[in-house]
Amino acid sequence: MPVVPSSIKYCGVKLIDYLSILLQAMSLARHPDCLCLGPKRSGKTHLLKALQDPDSIDETSYSTATIGTSIYNITFPTDSEDAFKLKPNANKDESDALKSGKKGKAVVPLKSICVLEIGGNMAPIWRQYFNDIKKLIYVVDTANLCQISAAGVLLYSILAEPRLQKVRILLVLSKMDYAYRQMRNEALLMLQMSKLQKQIRQTVTIVEASSVTKTGFSDIYNWLKMP
Repeated sequence: MPVVPSSIKYCGVKLIDYLSILLQAMSLARHPDCLCLGPKRSGKTHLLKALQDPDSIDETSYSTATIGTSIYNITFPTDSEDAFKLKPNANKDESDALKSGKKGKAVVPLKSICVLEIGGNMAPIWRQYFNDIKKLIYVVDTANLCQISAAGVLLYSILAEPRLQKVRILLVLSKMDYAYRQMRNEALLMLQMSKLQKQIRQTVTIVEASSVTKTGFSDIYNWLKMP
């Protein structure tokens, strides 16, 4: 096999370094820590950019629909980095996080996580990325009345996937800062969540969020930090 000269450059970057970065990105795309899915223009990109760098998104931010995939490495804020402790009223996700140590002993949460965003236009082939996934974020645009019901159909197809029966699911109701949004109960009714939750095995955590006001971010960080 020929050796790639380290002195050759591609777009100002040494070719050997460029190939290393490319291979790493391909590996992350195949084996991400978490997937982020949702209909096109549901707010996935803004959400992940704001989680990665809260100062990068404000009222003037604009993004185009994601074509293909994007990778985000989210490092959690240290000031909200609390260990999970077993409590009498601990929910299922918190209990599942306590895999090691004695009962009542704190477990150190994750420091960061790699999230792979897949564009809404790629919904027909989302299932190609479902192998070895442990966490999945599903984003619904509460300000798009015409899209919510369709988002519910896509969500059901995800929840019914055999490979995702043991995956943690985070349902994010995005754009909650919009004046014309659907309220939580209305959005969940349109998604038929009450009916879905009776038919699925997964526990779905629901969070109302805004990439602009950062509403719900502490809950999302805590969910992502669970091992």
